[in-house]
Amino acid sequence: MFMTKPDRTWEVPDLQRDADGNYLEPIGRNRDPLKVFVIENTEGRPAIHISGQGFGVIMTDESFADFHLRLQVKWGERKWGTKLHSPRDSGLLYFCHGPPGYDHETWPRSIEFQIQEHDMGDLFALGAQITVPARLEGRLWHFDPSGAPTLFVQKPPVGNRCVKLVDAERPNGEWNTLELICLGGDSIHIVNGKVVMRLHQAQRLDGASPAPLTSGRISLQTEGAEVFYRDIEIRPITAIPPEFAGP
Repeated sequence: MFMTKPDRTWEVPDLQRDADGNYLEPIGRNRDPLKVFVIENTEGRPAIHISGQGFGVIMTDESFADFHLRLQVKWGERKWGTKLHSPRDSGLLYFCHGPPGYDHETWPRSIEFQIQEHDMGDLFALGAQITVPARLEGRLWHFDPSGAPTLFVQKPPVGNRCVKLVDAERPNGEWNTLELICLGGDSIHIVNGKVVMRLHQAQRLDGASPAPLTSGRISLQTEGAEVFYRDIEIRPITAIPPEFAGP
């Protein structure tokens, strides 16, 4: 677990503040004084209840390569702080490497399967890079199976976000099934059975030159919105499951 600096209006014991009341340090590792991450029964079944109060991650200890991950997610009601008037937001980070706190003093270097209202399945490359067939539409790049291979990284001219193929999210209050398939540095984002993005050749950028990124830890974000996760399953694979293999 890692939590960044909290909002100044929240009372967190043992954290230093400046003269204006702003916190000077993150909550840090494996501390949860605000009870952001709780396991509880939801609709009669165990779930991870993330309150959304603040920004941070829970992360696996183990690294995973060549896997099929499936989980269910639904939104809660509450939003917090700077996110009060924004779409509800969370995220599934994979191929995480290095310590948390790299991006926005919060997120680890990783590839993000975006989990945000009406943006489920988008890509954000966080301190890493990955190639997606895409086309430019207005100011945003969109996944396009027949598009040109496009490198997404946190610098101009392309940037690190690619928009998913379709909005396959269910109405708020309903559970969504998300699946992530990773094999040899390639990945597939799947929302409620629909492939919404295919990504290729992830690379890490924390060395002297880009290097293959084929494994890493897995994280779930708290990002200012209440959210529930359940039925988190992962299995090793040696090939793309036929139903998602594509052309």
